[in-house]
Amino acid sequence: MTEERDTEGVRLQKVLANAGVASRRVCEQYIVEGRIRVNGVVVTELGRRIDPAVDIVDVDGTAIQLDSTKRYVMLNKPTGVVSTMKDEQGRPDLRRYTQEFSERLYNVGRLDAETSGLLVLTNDGDLAHVLAHPSFGVNKVYIAKVDGRVTPQVISRLTKGFDLEDGFISADKARLLDASGTTSLVELTLHSGRNRIVRRMMAEVGHPVIELVRRQFGPLHLGTLPAGKARELTTVERGALLTLARRDAPEPTAPENTASPDS
Repeated sequence: MTEERDTEGVRLQKVLANAGVASRRVCEQYIVEGRIRVNGVVVTELGRRIDPAVDIVDVDGTAIQLDSTKRYVMLNKPTGVVSTMKDEQGRPDLRRYTQEFSERLYNVGRLDAETSGLLVLTNDGDLAHVLAHPSFGVNKVYIAKVDGRVTPQVISRLTKGFDLEDGFISADKARLLDASGTTSLVELTLHSGRNRIVRRMMAEVGHPVIELVRRQFGPLHLGTLPAGKARELTTVERGALLTLARRDAPEPTAPENTASPDS
């Protein structure tokens, strides 16, 4: 059989099968059923050829990873670790969690050293830049153990919002999980990427943070991944993350890793 590549690219069903979507025969069925889009346009012709390095493909609205050289990893960052690949002050950094991967990985955004939880590592610079961009506003879910007994009035104030030194802020959602003792557990959902925002918000309402963990980043959930452990994203998780990154992405600019710790 001759290679299915010419100046016009590779057959769509072969690209999909190579990406692990399904067998080539099933992928052909998906195409005929109108479930495949290339660059936002539904494709129903089995003879369609694409360039996997350029074209964007989705199945039932979920983006497909066509570039097999890209790596996407979820880390449960422990406390005491700074969110950088090389800390100039010699503090524990993220390098120890990337040693099993041959690719050079970078963190998507940051968590401050005292905050644990979900951090995405990848060698996909475009995706990292989009998701860390301040204008993008990925939803993040935190669980904070705070000092004192939080009341429903405090939860209401968190969602209604208030002014901090760098402007107005409000939680997208706030939920009281427990207030049975001298401490409380509060779940906060935020899209803001401002510096140490959860800690500053809780201090403003009179309940300083004792412990803080990020449980969710966009469509990704930390689940039962232990602190200090990393794993590759599943096919479904990669698709969800790529779909999120392609939705309303800001105009591309020169990549940089200057995001402030957003917890």
